[in-house]
Amino acid sequence: MKKSKFNDSQIMAILKQAESGVPVPELCRVVSCRVVSCRVVNMV
Repeated sequence: MKKSKFNDSQIMAILKQAESGVPVPELCRVVSCRVVSCRVVNMV
């Protein structure tokens, strides 16, 4: 399995932002990941 470029606390912070209503494409732009990656973990 590929190693994540984010640690657990960073992932939790990103998920909390998504739950609070920040648009996922905006989050992806800020943290430099692809929207496709976010869809894989069901954030969208």
